[in-house]
Amino acid sequence: MKTTLYMAQTLNGYIAKKNGDTPWSEEVWKSYYQIAKKFKAIILGRKTYEVMKEVNEFEKIGNPFTIVLSKSNKSSNDKNINFVKSPKEAIKLLEKNGFKEALIGGGSKLNASFMKENLINEIILDIEPQIFGNGIKLFEEGKFEAKLKLKAVKNISENVVQLCYEVVK
Repeated sequence: MKTTLYMAQTLNGYIAKKNGDTPWSEEVWKSYYQIAKKFKAIILGRKTYEVMKEVNEFEKIGNPFTIVLSKSNKSSNDKNINFVKSPKEAIKLLEKNGFKEALIGGGSKLNASFMKENLINEIILDIEPQIFGNGIKLFEEGKFEAKLKLKAVKNISENVVQLCYEVVK
């Protein structure tokens, strides 16, 4: 199972403001939709899921098979939305349903939980030319480390760069 973490962030590593606001450029949103549509499965944290559901993001990315990590025993009437409690449970469910790859779509706690379990294979970062004094970090603090190998650098626009890394196992 290959997992790809895809996030937009400020130059100083924040994926959102403290209030959850993500004031990204039109180019970054366009890039996100293009990449997300390539995946048939996406893994999200509960807060990210709720934000995406509220603004109807799932339609824009092709209504993928969605796994939401949540501490509570939630369920959904939609067979495409599945709630699990751990990264390993998410991977098992994806494999059981025949998926070979999935997109990890954040947030900070989710990203860190997959990194702690060594379950991220690739990281794609869109670097917005912004700096927030505080906000939500790419990874919540925790006990994990990873070495990365740069695979590609791409200009999305005049001001936005996309970096693609392989997580060295």
